[in-house]
Amino acid sequence: MAGTAVSANFPTFSEPFKLITLGLGSCIGLVVYDSFARVAGMAHIMLPDSRGQRMSEKVGKFADTAVPALIEEMLKKGATRPRIKAKIAGGAQMFSLPGASAEFLTVGAKNVAETKMRLARLGIALIASDTGGNKGRTIEFST
Repeated sequence: MAGTAVSANFPTFSEPFKLITLGLGSCIGLVVYDSFARVAGMAHIMLPDSRGQRMSEKVGKFADTAVPALIEEMLKKGATRPRIKAKIAGGAQMFSLPGASAEFLTVGAKNVAETKMRLARLGIALIASDTGGNKGRTIEFST
């Protein structure tokens, strides 16, 4: 696929390009692409929502802001919503810590749920998912 690649901070790259995200534990790696327009993007989502965060925080860090921002960048590069496909990985519970709060231990599951909900709200088809469990993951997406 030749065209445009968009990363979590949304710069544009010349093709061909390989988008990579490493160290996905409770984080979500989100890959979106439109093979017809030849546009692809990736976000490494750390937390489910940005409530209570400073406005200067990176948009790509939170599912509630990363998903719509990434899709908006895809649309600017020529993608169309009906053609955009998504794949996600991550959302694991990496540790079992005695005394840790349930809130802390469920961040992976919350990241998965929020990412899926945001994709659905935007009408983006989620065609593959490798989430949960207690193992880390890496994503390599070759455009």
